[in-house]
Amino acid sequence: MKNLLLVPALFFGSILIAQETYLQCGQIVDVVNGKVLTDKTIIISGNTITSIENGFQNGDSDVTVIDLKDKTVMPGFIDMHVHIEGQSSPQRYIQRFTLNEADVALQSTVYAKNTLMAGFTTVRDLGGSGVNIALRKAIAKGSVVGPRIFTAGKAIGTTGGHADPTNGMRKDLMGDPGPKEGVVNSAEDAKKAVRQRYKDGADVIKITATGGVLSVAKSGQNPQFTLEEIKAITATAKDYGMLTAAHAHGDEGMRRAVIGGIKTIEHGTLMSEETMDLMVKHKTFLVPTITAGKQVTEKAKIKGFFPEVVAKKAAAIGPKIQTMFEKAYKKGVPIAFGTDAGVFPHGENAREFVYMTEAGMPIMEALKSATVTNAELLGMGDNLGQLKQGYIADIIAVDENPKDNVETLRNVSFVMKEGKVYKSR
Repeated sequence: MKNLLLVPALFFGSILIAQETYLQCGQIVDVVNGKVLTDKTIIISGNTITSIENGFQNGDSDVTVIDLKDKTVMPGFIDMHVHIEGQSSPQRYIQRFTLNEADVALQSTVYAKNTLMAGFTTVRDLGGSGVNIALRKAIAKGSVVGPRIFTAGKAIGTTGGHADPTNGMRKDLMGDPGPKEGVVNSAEDAKKAVRQRYKDGADVIKITATGGVLSVAKSGQNPQFTLEEIKAITATAKDYGMLTAAHAHGDEGMRRAVIGGIKTIEHGTLMSEETMDLMVKHKTFLVPTITAGKQVTEKAKIKGFFPEVVAKKAAAIGPKIQTMFEKAYKKGVPIAFGTDAGVFPHGENAREFVYMTEAGMPIMEALKSATVTNAELLGMGDNLGQLKQGYIADIIAVDENPKDNVETLRNVSFVMKEGKVYKSR
């Protein structure tokens, strides 16, 4: 029997352990039933959980045993809204003109590693330059350390809308981006943009149904797609087997997105009770991103952190997300865990659990939203999101029971992804 406790107390990097591994777990979170089980051993063969046994098992002499008897163990977290290519800073806007694609790619590997070390073994990237697609491939091959990525590639917007990449530029640089660049102005454009995302290698489709906070544009909430355009996007995405998401702060754009068949609404800041009822009816999920709202509210107070037009929107919209979430949760709107990491530093994703519970969502429901719910939305419900026989061995551990202290989720001490240990303390 080999015991990883003989390895130095803290180690990072992709460490391939024995073909069969036993995790001796003091507590295991059953995210399906909202229970905490005690004194279990998770048996892993290769990248798969083969069984969960009662008591602390040791196995044969060629088994690697990892002692997690003083930890609380749970499935790796899934964040449904990140932007893995970048991170907000006062330099972010000028960097559009100073960073090469290679610069973006290299910095994204740092953000990916920070995310994995925080216990997030899977993420959905909702828009970047396309580097996110290459990063997904590199991580899948094992050449870069990071979470499993499902990506939208480049988000789809309208001319002058939140995902128009030329917003804020001088006229000779604006040009006239079209569907290839993710800018649409008709139902036909919308179909072409979805097909282009598929061709580029994206996994999911993200649209910006309303104005946004961080784009260099006046409105943070006006509707920016017609219902016809949204329906063209969702119908085409369905043909290509792609999950759809809509950035939305304003209520009218949100309403159109829900009616138009979008599956997840991101942010939802100014959502009315009527739209909440509509989301319940259509089984549309809210991805609240409370952490991003908190972050932009604080940074808007720092002169020069954002351009003036952005700072005004951040101060007005940021403080409202948590209150909206509380109302939506009480209304029964389906919730999917997502943070908008990149607006705040990657690796701090678990702050969202703290804010969700502050707003009245029990921690066990929040954990389920970040595991079972998100796995099902990504079409991975039979492989990810649970500690269960036959599931991929994405497993994390923290020092305390999160039912007793939610803050413990911000200090993940053990990370395993696909049977490999990346972090152990």
